[in-house]
Amino acid sequence: MVASAPILATKLYIPPRYPKVVVRARLIERLNEGLHHKLTLISAPAGFGKTTLVSEWVASGRQPVAWLSLDEGDSDSTRFLTYLVTALQTIVAKLGEGVLGVLHASQPQPVQTESILTILLNEIATVPDHFFLVLDDYHVIDSKSVDNALTFLLEHLPPQMHMVIATREDPPLPLARLRARGQLTELRATDLRFTPAEAAEFLNHIMGLHLSDEDIAALEVRTEGWIAGLQLAAIALQGPMSMQGVRDTTSFIKSFTGSHRFILDYLVEEVLGRQPGEIQNFLLYTSILERLCGPLCEAVLETAPGSGQSTLEALEHANLFIVPLDNERRWYRYHHLFGELLRRRLGNPQELQKYHLRASAWYETNDDLAGAFHHAFASGDFERAACLAEVAWQGMERNFQTAVWLGWVNKLPGAVVCSRPRLCLQLGSAFSDAGEPEMSETYLQNAERVLTGATDQVEAKSLPGNIALIRASNAQNQGDLAETVKYAELSLQLIPEDDIYLRALAIITLELTHWATGNLEASIRAMYAWTDDMLRTGNQVFVIASAFAVADMHVIMGHLGEAEKSLRQAIQQAAALGREAELVTAHHHLGLALLAHERGDEMATTQHLQTAADLGQRTTLVDWTHRWNLAQARLKESAREWDAALDLLDEARQGYVKTAVPLLQPVEAHKARVYLKQGRLDKAQAWMREWSISTEDEVRYLNEYNHLTLVRVRLAEGSFTGVNDLLERLLAFAETQKRTGSVIEILLTQALVHQAQSNHPQALSALERALTLAEPEGYMRTFVDEGEAMQLLISDFRLTVAPRAHPLLEYVDRMLDFFPQPVEDTLQSKIANPKHLHLAHTAPAGRCRGVQVSKMIEPLTDRELEVLHLIAEGHSNAEISRRLHLALSTVKGHNLRIFNKLQAQNRTEAVARARELDLL
Repeated sequence: MVASAPILATKLYIPPRYPKVVVRARLIERLNEGLHHKLTLISAPAGFGKTTLVSEWVASGRQPVAWLSLDEGDSDSTRFLTYLVTALQTIVAKLGEGVLGVLHASQPQPVQTESILTILLNEIATVPDHFFLVLDDYHVIDSKSVDNALTFLLEHLPPQMHMVIATREDPPLPLARLRARGQLTELRATDLRFTPAEAAEFLNHIMGLHLSDEDIAALEVRTEGWIAGLQLAAIALQGPMSMQGVRDTTSFIKSFTGSHRFILDYLVEEVLGRQPGEIQNFLLYTSILERLCGPLCEAVLETAPGSGQSTLEALEHANLFIVPLDNERRWYRYHHLFGELLRRRLGNPQELQKYHLRASAWYETNDDLAGAFHHAFASGDFERAACLAEVAWQGMERNFQTAVWLGWVNKLPGAVVCSRPRLCLQLGSAFSDAGEPEMSETYLQNAERVLTGATDQVEAKSLPGNIALIRASNAQNQGDLAETVKYAELSLQLIPEDDIYLRALAIITLELTHWATGNLEASIRAMYAWTDDMLRTGNQVFVIASAFAVADMHVIMGHLGEAEKSLRQAIQQAAALGREAELVTAHHHLGLALLAHERGDEMATTQHLQTAADLGQRTTLVDWTHRWNLAQARLKESAREWDAALDLLDEARQGYVKTAVPLLQPVEAHKARVYLKQGRLDKAQAWMREWSISTEDEVRYLNEYNHLTLVRVRLAEGSFTGVNDLLERLLAFAETQKRTGSVIEILLTQALVHQAQSNHPQALSALERALTLAEPEGYMRTFVDEGEAMQLLISDFRLTVAPRAHPLLEYVDRMLDFFPQPVEDTLQSKIANPKHLHLAHTAPAGRCRGVQVSKMIEPLTDRELEVLHLIAEGHSNAEISRRLHLALSTVKGHNLRIFNKLQAQNRTEAVARARELDLL
């Protein structure tokens, strides 16, 4: 887990209610009425009092309010979501803590963002009281990802939450849809303009001008009720800050003509021209600052300590377009439009350079590298700006702010950038993170060219290994495993031994490559080496978080006990470290739940699932939603709740976040298996065609799950061409890599295929090998969830080994006891004890529902009996397909199995044999 970027608390303060303000009852009433809708939009140009109105409304109400004042930096989606959640926490403590953890742990992708917001919305839905969230100055946002996130929030907003957006321009949100659904309240410039009565209240009672009704009406007409214009006019009429001026107000008001821009320009001249010289200088040269505090202003103007704060307080007292940003009156900003117009009156760039450089130095001293870079760039000192960008890189990269950093550096001249090898390397890494390998490689090559003639021995020693590591990441993102291994191994040769962080990244990159190829032994060794490095740096949370990946590998290796040990040790370590570390153990408890489920311990499964669910609401691990839904789908499968399992698999797919951890069980293949269990062969066949899976494919580890799913489809079809060869190749590959977990699944699949082909000796041999490997680790569900066919096969195996006191006998009996009661009584109708099918083979010859079980190798299912009756009635395969709503290939598969079970060569023999057994 990485540390989060600091939160600027002033962005979360609700602007204070001014002591003297025009009460706008008509607008507040409309805002109150809009609380029954999802969104209130207050959209108007600058100077129409949007923020003042909302703060007045907030002060007049009783509902809790979260406030977020936006700035351009919030166009970064991670930063926007971080501030949004933090704003909500001002009214509901700890709300969205897990979401913040995820945001601090990774840069979310679009699909992940929706998963994060889903978790947040679920938590909001539990808040008992109504509240609303205000997003002020949304017009500064220039980000499609932020717009999409806000759209998702609005679409799924719980009823107890209301959103308010104040903006100078309409945001790219689905306003038309919200308007059509009656879910939108809108206030526009025409609504916000002062009425004549409000203008009179403002000018005479608030500003104390004592204007006549005629002068007020004239001024209101000239400004068209524009609040900023009225305020500037009032200040101009008041005269300098230090004294009350006397003016010919009627002449002054009559001089107003033209658009808002010209009026405002004129008024600024009037206001500035009547201030003392030191105040004019203060206003002009501090207008380069986005935020103002006393010490910063003193550094920029080189004035005495304390003078900055006193001047800011005097400006606020004079109502001179300055806005406090906190309750302590430490930080301020100028009214946006006022600040813009002040900056238009500044001197030439050469004159301003010294002021920007002073601001840059102050920000750097106070550890605000963003502010330092901004003013260095504005000063034209690009070398200083480039140096600051290099210094800022490491912290921003570890806080997943590379997109923001890239926005800085892209402003710099190319010649400055390309002369600095470290900056080129950082750009190569940033573009790699952004998924642009070609741009990344361009900068990496430039870094190498500059390094060739460099005299800096530190850079010459440290950068080559980092360059190789970035190339490994680029290759990994492009799926080129060979190049990934090549550059990851090269980076380990080049990275200095004392650079533990970079070496750890190289090891992870290499380890995950081995995992993707199926070389789990190498993966586990590399992971343990990496955790040792992390322990040496004191980063125990990283070690704890990695334990679930180690456990995953052990499961693939068939080492369920080792997997459990790894997870339990990590949970104990997390408990010793405290709450922050425990939040990353949601995956660990989920892993323990699945291991308990596999072994048939449902009580432990339930306990660990509950703990996992509680921690999962707050976990910092980005793939939680995907893993949780996959686990739930597996449990629903075991419970034979097929539709629920499919729904959960769809949710898992939506919550999938691509990470360096390989995806071993694609959701679509998993769904195909569920379709088969439902009897929906056509759906599974559609998956097979869409993915172009073939028995002739080259065997690869990442495709193993797909191939085993293909075999199950072919098994359901009764079509076995190439299937046995594919399974042999899969088995040999898994055995070579010592992936016992894979070997077990392949063997039991082989057993089912041999059984369907009436090759019982080979079926029992494959089953015995699978059971022998599974018994020491306590596998249960892997076999039981295969259903009736596996139950019959294990029963046959039990019958063959009973006389020999076989070492697997006790294990097999426990497994047979674990099988559920057959659905639709398909087994109960054919055997005396449904939990022990082997008894059917040793029972006296008799009839159960007319079936002479002792004379049959394997009982017919209800569906097979249904098909058999239609065959006896003379229906063709096509007619049976239409009657039973089955695919033709499915009917042919049923035919084949019926013939095998009745030991018949064709339809005539099958019907005759069935009559002999009283099946018809």
